[in-house]
Amino acid sequence: MSMYLKLDDQQLLRLLINGSEDAFAAIYNRYWRKLVAIGYSHTKDRFLAEEIVQEVFLSIWNRRNELKIDTVSSYLATAIKFSIFKHIATNNRRQRILSAMPNASLVEMTDELVHARFLKEYISGVVEEMPEKCRLVYKLSREEGLNVGEISQKMNIAEKTVEAHLSKALKVLRLNLKEFMVLAIFLHKI
Repeated sequence: MSMYLKLDDQQLLRLLINGSEDAFAAIYNRYWRKLVAIGYSHTKDRFLAEEIVQEVFLSIWNRRNELKIDTVSSYLATAIKFSIFKHIATNNRRQRILSAMPNASLVEMTDELVHARFLKEYISGVVEEMPEKCRLVYKLSREEGLNVGEISQKMNIAEKTVEAHLSKALKVLRLNLKEFMVLAIFLHKI
């Protein structure tokens, strides 16, 4: 491990891309404190800042074969800021949903309705983050009720392409809903 401490970022990055856990650990140890400080400056919540830094590093490890990074420090700082803004947007969306609900003293809202509204908003957020054509195919299919042939004609693309986009959209939703359900079950038990 001490050998890795002497390497520069680009050398470590090349090793990381090739699957070196030691190179990953060296980058992690080199930047962890700085990234937590960046996260804390935006969130004022040390626990949240540390959690976001962990998520960014986990994402880097999982996508190490796809990475296209010029400057490690800039990439990491940008990734942290993006993750924080995404977290804030998700929280703002949740707050809008909760504030749109009638006063609990006037109308008793059930947990199921709150969860249903949050789930609907969550799905909308996931759909909006899909690539443009994938999102459009999904919306035409699920929101407008068009079949594959109609979508193909409307978008002027092959039916197989429509099917591929729809399959990708449903896979993305399935994966995100699985994560959502695990989180919902965990939070429900607290």
